[in-house]
Amino acid sequence: MKIRTAIISSIVALAVIGALGYFLIPHSERETVSTYTEIAKSDFVFDIADTDAERVQGLSGRTDVPEDYGLLFVFPAQGSYGFWMKDMRVSIDIAWLSEDGTVLKIDENVSPDTFPAVFYPPRPVRLVLETRAGEMRRQGWDVGTRVPLPKL
Repeated sequence: MKIRTAIISSIVALAVIGALGYFLIPHSERETVSTYTEIAKSDFVFDIADTDAERVQGLSGRTDVPEDYGLLFVFPAQGSYGFWMKDMRVSIDIAWLSEDGTVLKIDENVSPDTFPAVFYPPRPVRLVLETRAGEMRRQGWDVGTRVPLPKL
């Protein structure tokens, strides 16, 4: 019985220490799995895909992509990364961005029916933004526009 009480006491103590650590450590020092950043000017929300698994998943399988939302693919180095519509259920816009967020090319209203076609940037890039179809135009983003990116 004493061992059981000691184990339960240890678990409770660890839970309390963990909770205190969570609330006392400043947010900037916490590691997060996904990053959501709101841009006050347009309330646009970015989801960051910066791991291989997140980049492979992308927006595939979703039946809806909300307005004012985009999945920003962040690659470790510049390259001519190809994007296709495998397992996609909705049409999307794909924007190829320079390091400062300037739009280099937009593939608009890319349909799931285009699979297995592959879409490429006009030059090597590290950043690619996917949004719902028509969102780029709705935001007023075109080639040469600088998209207000979240802090990376």
